[in-house]
Amino acid sequence: MPRYDVFGIGNALVDIQAEVSEKFLTAVRFPKGGMTLVDEETQGAVLTALKEARGEDFAITRCAGASAANTVAGVADLGGRAAYCGKVGDDELGGFFLKDMRELGVAIEVPPAAEKLTGTCVCLITPDAERTMLTSLSVSGALAADDVDAAEIADSEYLYVEGYLFAGDSTRAAAERAIECAVEAKTKIAFTVSDPFLIDIHRQKFLELIKGPVDLLFCNLEEARALTTLDDPVACAHELHRHCANVCLTMGGDGSLIMLDGQVVPIEGTPVDAVDTTGAGDNYAAGVLYGITNGYSWKQAGRIGNRIAAEVVAKFGARLGRRVTAEEVAEIAGE
Repeated sequence: MPRYDVFGIGNALVDIQAEVSEKFLTAVRFPKGGMTLVDEETQGAVLTALKEARGEDFAITRCAGASAANTVAGVADLGGRAAYCGKVGDDELGGFFLKDMRELGVAIEVPPAAEKLTGTCVCLITPDAERTMLTSLSVSGALAADDVDAAEIADSEYLYVEGYLFAGDSTRAAAERAIECAVEAKTKIAFTVSDPFLIDIHRQKFLELIKGPVDLLFCNLEEARALTTLDDPVACAHELHRHCANVCLTMGGDGSLIMLDGQVVPIEGTPVDAVDTTGAGDNYAAGVLYGITNGYSWKQAGRIGNRIAAEVVAKFGARLGRRVTAEEVAEIAGE
């Protein structure tokens, strides 16, 4: 049996979450619902402006985050065995990231770097639960091919790769090296395209991965439409499945579609009053990956993913924030 259910690779960022008004978001002029790469000064200026606008009501939370990190944390919360490859700085935030992940049981062994600060992502949450992310990659963008541990990937059932890594030369090389190691070791590969803006830039590369080594694709409906140029969710899922053995397409409150063996498996949504959509897709992926590596069927895994994602969006932050018992997982999965 492999040592890990899932080995994730991605940007290692500390998420800093703050609630903002629509008026404030309009004033700072960042695209709502997306991710924008910024420098530390820009992040600081936005947080200072928010503090001035909110006064005593100003409050932030923080946790070890970023897309693939949220997913492996979710796998661990469900009782799975997970490891992570990401780079932090030798600073207070870097120590916080490593401690936070390791306390969950996630193995992370990439040495901290002294030359730059730990990366951060300021998540601005509007009253409609939409999240707008301002990301300063800092040293996380220095993750390199040499940081990838081939033996750890070989000892995992799945490698999970986040699309955000393709935004930088060094991180793209790390992702490609990890994929090479997985192919050599016959470790299955799961890939999330991460954000529609990445598809605009890397559509051809993503399609090559989907048609090639990727065994399991995660995307939301907006991303599926960007990849396929189609509109209907089922048509999008079928088109992606022509190239990828397994496809998980999320549709928010409408649930998700799983494509395998030429068939569409619809997974019912979980009704929820959304508070913060940060981490919804990441935790859906965690539920699916945990399920399929721990004896559940694809349909059952989809139910786990939908339920965990719903619980996350019903509260502030991108984490489940609790351990789920094996009995509860089995109840969620159903027959």
